[in-house]
Amino acid sequence: MIIGLQLEEMAYEQDIRELLMAFYPGAVFWYQKKGLTGRFAWGRAGQEMPVEEPGPEMIVAGRFLKEKREYQLTVRRLEGEDTKIDRTQGCLENLSPVLEKGREEAVENAPFAIVPEDHKETKNRIKRRLYFLLTLDTGRQLPWGALTGIRPVKIPEGKLVEGWEDERISAYMEEHYLTGEKKRRLSLEIAKEEQRLLKLLDYPKGYSLYVGIPFCPTTCLYCSFTSYPIQKWKNRLDEYLDRLEQELAAVREQTGGKAPQTVYVGGGTPTSLPENQLERLMGMISGVFAFPQGREFTVEAGRPDSITRDKLSILKAHGVSRISINPQSMNQKTLDLIGRRHTVKQVEQVFWMAREIGFDNINMDIILGLPGEGREEVVCTLEKIRGLKPDSLTVHCLALKRAARLNLERERYQGYPTASGSLMDELAELAAEEAGRLGMKPYYLYRQKNMAGNLENVGYASGDKACLYNILMMEEKQTIIACGAGTTTKRLFPEENRVERVENVKDVALYMEKIDEMIERKRKLFNTMRRGEIYGNRRGSKV
Repeated sequence: MIIGLQLEEMAYEQDIRELLMAFYPGAVFWYQKKGLTGRFAWGRAGQEMPVEEPGPEMIVAGRFLKEKREYQLTVRRLEGEDTKIDRTQGCLENLSPVLEKGREEAVENAPFAIVPEDHKETKNRIKRRLYFLLTLDTGRQLPWGALTGIRPVKIPEGKLVEGWEDERISAYMEEHYLTGEKKRRLSLEIAKEEQRLLKLLDYPKGYSLYVGIPFCPTTCLYCSFTSYPIQKWKNRLDEYLDRLEQELAAVREQTGGKAPQTVYVGGGTPTSLPENQLERLMGMISGVFAFPQGREFTVEAGRPDSITRDKLSILKAHGVSRISINPQSMNQKTLDLIGRRHTVKQVEQVFWMAREIGFDNINMDIILGLPGEGREEVVCTLEKIRGLKPDSLTVHCLALKRAARLNLERERYQGYPTASGSLMDELAELAAEEAGRLGMKPYYLYRQKNMAGNLENVGYASGDKACLYNILMMEEKQTIIACGAGTTTKRLFPEENRVERVENVKDVALYMEKIDEMIERKRKLFNTMRRGEIYGNRRGSKV
């Protein structure tokens, strides 16, 4: 399928395109910018469209006013050989009252005014109009309505801070974003849990540290993260750790020796490092910052085929308080297909090994919508996880990025369909119910582009086992300083509701070559910081 956009006002192009992607997953998007002759495409093929206009059939159009000028939004569809429209998530008979109220407005296609002083409200008006039109065209509703951002919990959380009651927050999300009742309830529940958990931490006066180890035993079929096969880099791992230690030391200097409140070592797969180099990494982190026992210290021990008893003992000896053992699926056929070179039995063995060594906060990740997996396979995974009783469970919905092999080599895996629509919604409900049976509550949530079922990733945890770093990072509550290839440092300016980012290069060789430049980027970002000053504030300003 090809979706065409003809836009005379480009200010809201990204929001329009993201909403179209949610209604038409897997489509190629074409648009023509006013004043330009180029036509560009995203999605399944990612290629540039031919210069000649394809002449698609018009399906929706909308007008809006800006500065007393009227603009036209036209969305067109071109049917292709592989056209697939998933109409399983709803039908016009089940439209909510809000959508029924919007039906006449959408059909009449009358112009609506831009609010000059309120960019956000203008954007929401355009998205609601487009949502009405696309719902009428497809017969579908989206679980999150017209919301396309990755942090929907920010909305109810902000309203709770303002003192709003639950009913008023829910009504606001329905009216302004057309969000479905289940997602309104979920986001509000998570917002309250986040507030409860963050009371345990004086987070405005601190920062968190992320350390990236961009190596894995193999690259999984669905993965688009910065990671490299560790075997190809085995002779340069110490060189990488040299540069990483240099960067960590610079962070200590920039923070006046102040220890981070939470530490997260991710990747890649940190435990893919050989034991001597994992020992060195842990010693570097705990030695450079000398943070006390009891500090939240998470290490992704994600791949069971990268874990040994000695490695787990190294993590425990250096004060690691939380680890993540991630099977993604507990079906062997799926593990083999997606390139996870371990067995289901290995997952179980490593989990109990970690318990024996003394880890009392173990997270497990699963992915819904993996190729060839339906209800039966997900139920099998959840039943096996129930027998292990992890302390937290992170439920991901498959999000296919352009760089993932499953996307690049899609024809090779056509015999292994991925779940979508109402099936994905059912799988997510099954996972939520299982987490509840394990005594867990949802505590953080985020969304990604191209996510199956237009759903979300949710972290569930029991008691005090939630990962505070996940909340701080995802909800942008605190400055995150990140070290290593492919990482992003985010400095928070809470008084301005603003975040500034600096990125380290992804290429490992380039990172090692240009480490001084990576350090300098951070120094410039924090150049108003003085020794002992609080992170996330300008000079002289305190939270």
